[in-house]
Amino acid sequence: MILKLLLIIAVIYVVYFLFFKQKPLTTQQKNTKNTKTSDMVECATCGVYSEIDDSILSNGKYYCSQECLENAK
Repeated sequence: MILKLLLIIAVIYVVYFLFFKQKPLTTQQKNTKNTKTSDMVECATCGVYSEIDDSILSNGKYYCSQECLENAK
């Protein structure tokens, strides 16, 4: 009788942890949930798309790198 009860409790415990318990978020998952996606812009020189936060703005045009900015001059 007690063995059956312990077995049932063990099965319920396993099912709970496999299907219902939420796992804690990793650092990367926390960062992706909190960050907002930024817009993509096209480089005026090479045509590569990069995030607007990572791009260089010069004379009203966006450049993906310092090298592309220097090639445009």
